[in-house]
Order: sequence, then C-alpha cells, then structure tokens
Amino acid sequence: MSEYVNGTVGFRNGPNQIIPADNLSTTDPAGRVKLRIPEYGKAIEKNPPISVPGLMNRTVEKFPNAIALCNKLPDGKWNKITYREYQQQVRIVAKAFIHLGLERYHSVCILGFNSPEWFISDLAAIHAGGFAAGIYTTNSAEACYHSASNSRANIIVVQDDKQLQKILSIREKLPHLKAIVQYEGVPVEQDVISWNKLIEIGRQQSDNKLEEILQSIAVNECCTLVYTSGTVGNPKAVMLSHDNLTWDAIAISERLDLKDGVEVLVSYLPLSHVAAQVVDIYITMLVACTVYFADANALKGSLINTLKEVQPTRFLGVPRVWEKMHEKMMQVAASGGPLRKAIAKWAKTNSLEHYMDKMKGVNSNSWGYSVASSVIFKKVKDAIGLIKCKTFVSAAAPLSADIKKYFFSIDLPIMEAFGMSEASGAHTLAVLDAFGFDTIGPTIPGMRTKVVQPDQDGNGELCLYGRHVFMGYLGEETKTNDSLDEEGWLHSGDIGRVDSRGLVYITGRLKELLITAGGENVPPVPIEQAVKAELLHISNCVLIGDKKKFLSMLVTLKTDVDVATGMPLDTLTSEVQGWLKQLGCPATTVAEVLKAGPDPKLLQAIQDGINKVNKQATSNAQKIQKFSILTQDFSIPTGELGPTLKLKRNVITAKYADVIDKFYM
Repeated sequence: MSEYVNGTVGFRNGPNQIIPADNLSTTDPAGRVKLRIPEYGKAIEKNPPISVPGLMNRTVEKFPNAIALCNKLPDGKWNKITYREYQQQVRIVAKAFIHLGLERYHSVCILGFNSPEWFISDLAAIHAGGFAAGIYTTNSAEACYHSASNSRANIIVVQDDKQLQKILSIREKLPHLKAIVQYEGVPVEQDVISWNKLIEIGRQQSDNKLEEILQSIAVNECCTLVYTSGTVGNPKAVMLSHDNLTWDAIAISERLDLKDGVEVLVSYLPLSHVAAQVVDIYITMLVACTVYFADANALKGSLINTLKEVQPTRFLGVPRVWEKMHEKMMQVAASGGPLRKAIAKWAKTNSLEHYMDKMKGVNSNSWGYSVASSVIFKKVKDAIGLIKCKTFVSAAAPLSADIKKYFFSIDLPIMEAFGMSEASGAHTLAVLDAFGFDTIGPTIPGMRTKVVQPDQDGNGELCLYGRHVFMGYLGEETKTNDSLDEEGWLHSGDIGRVDSRGLVYITGRLKELLITAGGENVPPVPIEQAVKAELLHISNCVLIGDKKKFLSMLVTLKTDVDVATGMPLDTLTSEVQGWLKQLGCPATTVAEVLKAGPDPKLLQAIQDGINKVNKQATSNAQKIQKFSILTQDFSIPTGELGPTLKLKRNVITAKYADVIDKFYM
C-alpha cells in the first residue's frame, strides 16, 4: 500500500495519494473517507485508486494524439481536439480559475449544454482543487442560487446570455462568487469574462500554484457535486470522490468491453441528469474514446444527422431519444406499400424471436434472422447512423417495455442501465447475455445489490454497495445517515427484487419521485400542494409524468361526502357552487360540470392557477402542460386514498388510464 498511501508529513504526494480516514462517509467539504476496498488483494492490484488528474495523465501518456472531443463549428466543420490538447486546455483553464480566486473545496458551477467547454471546465475545477458542480440548464434563477450558494461557488461558467441573466439576477446574494465566465458569444456585461479571455488569463500564469495544489489532492476526497432533485425541500449536494468516479468508469467500461483508442461516442445527454454527464466524461477519458457533441436541437431532428456523420460504436440516449426515433420510424413504416409492410412484418417477427430466444439462454441464429439482419436491418441501421454501433443503451429513466420490444424487433437491442446520483452513475447494466424487457439488468461486477426486508414475492428496498457509492450529502449529516447505513450500504428508496439469474427489477418507489422520459426527476408532492394552494376549490390533484414526455395533472372538485360510508357524492360543496356562479358557469353537481364538457370559463380559471404554479417551477420539465377534471373525488372506500389519506398513485393511474392516455395521444 505504500505506493498509494502517502506517509509524508502534510500529505503532499498527490494527486493519487490516499489520506488516512476513519469513516465511510463525510459531509465536510474538506473531509476524506475510507475506500470500500481491502488494503491488499486482487481488487486493489487490478484497479488501484487513481485520481481524476491521474487518470488524465495516464490517458494522455498512452494516447496523446488520439482525438478526444469534437464539436461542430458554424461553418459545418468538426473542430477536433486531441487528448494532449485536451489536457493542455484543462490545465490552462485550471490556472485561470486559481488566478480568479477559486479556493480549495469551493465550487465552479457550470450552467450550459454539453460541449467541450463544459468538459474542460469540469476537469479544470477538479485540477484546481475545487469542486465541479453542474447545474441543469432548465433551472430557474432561484434553483441556480441554491446550488451556487450551497456549494460556495467562487466561479460560475455559463453557456450564453440566457443562462447569464439567471446568474446576474442572483449574484448579489452570492458572497463567495468572484467571477462569471461565458463560453458562447460575447458577454454583454463588462465584468463577465469570455472564454477567450479566460484562456488568455490562464496562459499568463505559471504552473507553480497548479502543481502545488495537485500535490495536495487525494483520491478519497470530494471533487464533484451532483445535485439531486429531492422529494421535499431543496436539492441535496451529492459528494463524489475521485475514486467514486474513476472506478465507476472502469467498472462500466469493463462491463461493456470498451476498447482503448477505438471507441466513438456521441454525447447527447441534455444535462437533465448531470450524474450521467459526469460519468460520460470519465468513461471516455478512461479508454481514450472520441466524443462527438450533438447540438442543442438534437431532439428536433438534428441528432440523426450527427449519428450518420459520426457513426458511433456505442450510443447512450435518454428514453425520449429512443421514443423520438420510434415515432419517426413508425411514420415511415406506415407510408409503405402492402409488399413492403409484409416483408417488414416477417423480418421483425424473426428478429424479435431471435432475441426472445437469447433472453431464455438459447443462442439460436435462424436463417430468417440472419437474412433479416444482414439485408433489411442493415439498411435501417445505416439510415439512422448506427451501422457500426455495438451497444445501444437507455439510461436516466425507465424505457417502456413496448418500445424496447419494437427496437429488438428491428435488430437494435437496447439495453437498460440503472444508477443514482449517489452511486456515481450506473449500478446495473443489461448486456446481451443477461437482459429482459422489464429488468434493469444484472449488477455490474465489483458492485453489490441486496434487498432489505423482502416481502413474499422478494420485493423490498434495493440497497447498493461498492467503490462508486458517494461520500455523503454536503453539510447534510442527518440526510446522509438516512441514506447510508453503518456498513456503508446505500438505501436507494426503490422497491425491487433480484431473480435467480441476478437480474434486478424495480417494482416501485419508496420516494414519491416521477422520472420523465427526458430523465428529469420531479418530486410530485410540492407541485400538487402548490396547485391546491392556488385553487382552493380543488379537492385532490395528482401529477402524472413518470416515463412521459411532459407533466399532466388529474384534478377533482370538492364534493359532499356520505357521512355513513365516507363515499364522495356527486353534489358539489356550497363553496364550489358559489365559485362556479361567480365564474359565470353555475352548476350543483360534478355531472353538470362535465355534461357537455367543462365550461371554458372554469377551464381557464383552473389554467390560471396552474400557470401561477408553473411560474415557480425550477425547470421547464417541472411545468404542468395539461389537466383533466375527474368525475368523482377520491376517498378511502373508492381506493384512491390510504388510511392516512395519502394518495395511492398506482391505483389512481390504473383507474384513470384512459384519461391519462388522452394527454399523450
């Protein structure tokens, strides 16, 4: 262990040193933790701890001239950056950050779409001894304030003027803030630093301070903050160590059998899930992948063009990416003639049967599948730029089983990954020898999963363990102790089971959290409470959006109740009747309200209340787009409410599935 643990006074043997620590968790920004690996043995011999700067050094030594990052210029040409140039830019920006006042264990917040500047800023913050802290581009100014204030941001990097205006509106409330950098366009504010100016500042600095800081860095201290959405209150800052990130990248890369220096990735994670973006950085740096950045309009049609140009070997997309592809393919298929449709049906049947066999452990390559794959589906893959792709992954939110089946039927076997911000990224990952339509795959080797207090069907809370499990929530000791037990297991809050083959299934959530098709985590309770506060004549409202494109809401009006049975009656309360009369659409029962469709004046009144709530949303993904008035209020006897009057969401979504389906038609 002497190679990895520094024994000198002051611990100045970084950046790959391990500083002794007594605990598996900490909430102190300058704290260190014990690593979840034995001091000796194969685990440490195979993958000894390495810091983020150490990983970059190793990759640059092996692949200095390999292409690292590619972004499209205004003239349509690709700007390509080698790994040597990548490291040089990271060091230049790190020196600029230090000069601008970045202190140890303070943050650089990054607010923008994924780009080379995002990656470089992230790594530069870490090299300079600070924390990299991504902020969702959809966040409101107040949500940005929480992240910047909580992380004691010294520097904030924004993409453009739109994001800049959010920071300008809150900067007077940020006492630690010393500089704002804008990496696209020319800043309109004189004291905002352009990216070119930042580079100029960095070039003027010597390496001395940077090298001094690098010598102080330890593998088992925090280098990155990822903010959760949180079900109640403000988001929590997940503290991730160097080892959390670099080892998670190693484990995922080994699971996917990524090859050094030959992989081509397309980066399209819309930063609705910053943890996934962070893992993207380290996996690519680990195996010297070439990363091509899709543009901000990827979901409006440009993503296919990027894929066709780049032809990636591996492609990860949030469910909405796959859903958009599915919608487009269905439109194309519908326009074909009878013969073409018949051939397509034959091919898809053979492909789906092939993968169904593989799912059962039967490795059959029928003549029908071989022909369909090599003749028909080869053309499909070529048309969407995935002809060279070996791995298709959906992550950040569940993908519906029906859409999965469709892609399997056209020989695009999409594998699902599951992870948490608190686990650095992925924890399970399906592969072709272990997958299914309703599973999130087996646990990645080197990580562990257990089910706590399983019921008779084997369902209980899923708990995770491994070197990827986070250090703690910044400044939140109680919440950290709620998530991490004494043995270091992370309690996920998800209900699930593990089958005899080791495949993991999620069957519910302890935490009431919706995950949209775009990967946005949305806590429903605060939004529902806000709507009820604005609209006093609404009895209940339920936010819908899990696996959906946008949020919608089911609402009920207040009605009288049968005192004997507790059943809701059709008669509206006198307060609601008076409200409707004031609106100019009098009614005494719910049936009258809905008889010929709700009166436009009532619909507008409810919409006005929802609009007020939407203005307070932390991001566009947390805004309610549609609503519907139900025919009956909720109650315990009718099954929508539990004994403590909490909503039974599964019951409600099943009971009103037809109403919900109409939202998304």
